[in-house]
Amino acid sequence: MDVWTVGVDLGGTKVAMGLVDPRQQIVARERIATHPERGAQDLVARMAACIARLSRQVPQGERLGAVGVCSPGPVDSQQGLLIDPPNLHGLQHTPLRAMLSEALGLPVNLEHDAKAAAWGEHLYGAGRKDSSMVYIVVGTGVGGAVIIDGAIYRGLANTAGEIGHVTLDPDGRLCGCGNRGCVETFLSGPFIARRYHLALHGVWPDGEPPVDAAVVSQRAAVGETLARDVLADAGRALGRAVATMGMVLDVELHVIGGSVAKAGDLLFASAREVLAHHCYGSVAERLRIVGNALGEDGPILGCAAQARALLGG
Repeated sequence: MDVWTVGVDLGGTKVAMGLVDPRQQIVARERIATHPERGAQDLVARMAACIARLSRQVPQGERLGAVGVCSPGPVDSQQGLLIDPPNLHGLQHTPLRAMLSEALGLPVNLEHDAKAAAWGEHLYGAGRKDSSMVYIVVGTGVGGAVIIDGAIYRGLANTAGEIGHVTLDPDGRLCGCGNRGCVETFLSGPFIARRYHLALHGVWPDGEPPVDAAVVSQRAAVGETLARDVLADAGRALGRAVATMGMVLDVELHVIGGSVAKAGDLLFASAREVLAHHCYGSVAERLRIVGNALGEDGPILGCAAQARALLGG
């Protein structure tokens, strides 16, 4: 089946797109800034232009058959709607699937970003040897997905796995979702940057701090104690989240992806250390926390696989 697909990872700050060949290899890429504040029409037009450029690289005699898109949740995958993702202000209640399908003249699938990444890792990456896994994506926000016995577990409203908005501290920092003390307020890139600024200057920043989470990770990697402490605190929040999932689901493998996960054991070591403090010891000793294998390609490949499924492939 010589049908090509495009996977689209729609994030809070960027949109990454990949042209995927029939062997499930990404052969060409596009990237644009999201600018959700400009509205859905603007975003769809820019995405469609990128996909059109990618489609020109499909060999003669073959075709681009479908597009898969993933977005931060909550997402209504059945209806193809962005509902009210806290990191995409300006795109709430957008019928993205229908809009993009009309612009392209192609079938489009819309998926939650963590579920798409989880599906990519399950098929091709860190979870390919396990029938069940939990995926936690840590970037601008924190999301999650659950795969049980080789299938995505969605729940009644497609929100299963949303570990990023489980409360760790009801008196904690205000989260983008409107609640306080969510996992996201400890673990996401923007909050790591803010907590580092607080540790460095003694004051919570007004707006985005000048040093982002990537720089915090770089400073931690070269041994800066303050940066290491901030990442260790974030890791302990991750450990509490994994312990919770472990107790509820009895799934062993927890794959961590997203830009913040690039910190590796600077984040994961403290997460592993606290597991036994937040769940049964017999559960903690079975839990595995690993980084993703596909990096930023996971959501694109997961989306592309789901797009191919639209065509029966």
